[in-house]
Amino acid sequence: MTTPKEDVTQLAARADAATARLTEVRASIARSIFGLEDVVEQALCVLLSGGHGLLVGAPGLAKTRLVHTLAIVTGLDDKRVQFTPDLMPADILGSEVLEEDAGGKRSFRFIPGPVFTRLLMADEINRASPRTQAALLQAMQEGFVTVAGVRHDLPKPFHVLATQNPIEQEGTYPLPEAQLDRFAMQIDVPYPDREAERAILIATTGTAEDSALPVLNAQELTELQALVRAMPVGEQTLSAILDLLARARPDGSADAEVADAVAWGPGPRAGQALMLAVRARALVQGRLAPSTEDVAALAGPVLKHRMALTFAARADGLNVDRLIARLAAEAA
Repeated sequence: MTTPKEDVTQLAARADAATARLTEVRASIARSIFGLEDVVEQALCVLLSGGHGLLVGAPGLAKTRLVHTLAIVTGLDDKRVQFTPDLMPADILGSEVLEEDAGGKRSFRFIPGPVFTRLLMADEINRASPRTQAALLQAMQEGFVTVAGVRHDLPKPFHVLATQNPIEQEGTYPLPEAQLDRFAMQIDVPYPDREAERAILIATTGTAEDSALPVLNAQELTELQALVRAMPVGEQTLSAILDLLARARPDGSADAEVADAVAWGPGPRAGQALMLAVRARALVQGRLAPSTEDVAALAGPVLKHRMALTFAARADGLNVDRLIARLAAEAA
């Protein structure tokens, strides 16, 4: 079904205005975050697609700072939860307390937990017990929580940006596949290069320090998310996504290496995340429609936490990032 010319013109005008606003967003973020252009772009793609992100990197790489900066720039109220082994589900979701009024009548009152915010930072999420990690599942997928049998809706938009330290594994609880699949993208945060680190040292060790400025608000972000879903996706780009998913699944994959080395591959939710993410990346870069280059660029962040290699493949030194990069290049 073709889109009427006037609709295309209107969509293009909205996209142009959105691109200008997103340029302001990136400029504001750059006041506080140095040398992480790809990470910032991927984080924006997560928010614009309406999803959740998992930031993975060593300590001290500005993961927490990035999340707080994104909250400032997008105008979302944010809360931070430091995940620890003794953290309980009620510490995240909230709990009911028994109160007695002046007349002696007793009743339960729900006290909302930190999950009732628009941008929740789950810091070091793999340090909490599986029971507490699972407390986020319903919130991330459904947009509401249930406490004592009563449904409590979360504010919209609602996003979880979780951090994870890939170095320390002792005393941690690896996220189960079901919860990993709730994250639209896994964003690896690298060490800064020399020029970026120079800028960091100069900007953060003086008497004054620049901070990000508000650009958007929650309503504008919601409108941008609606625009992302309205953007057209060409048949070539859609075919590249479908080909990539089919190649990455060991059952029925035409790729011999995948059939032998991959224990389990991405499901349909990965395709949904990639469809939205490539549109968001195109919008951030000032284009009306995504291309196969967007598919290749975002295949790793979308798929790497949704695939697992066999023990034999890991022992042979196979790297899932390189495998996905090859599959994406062939599909695109």
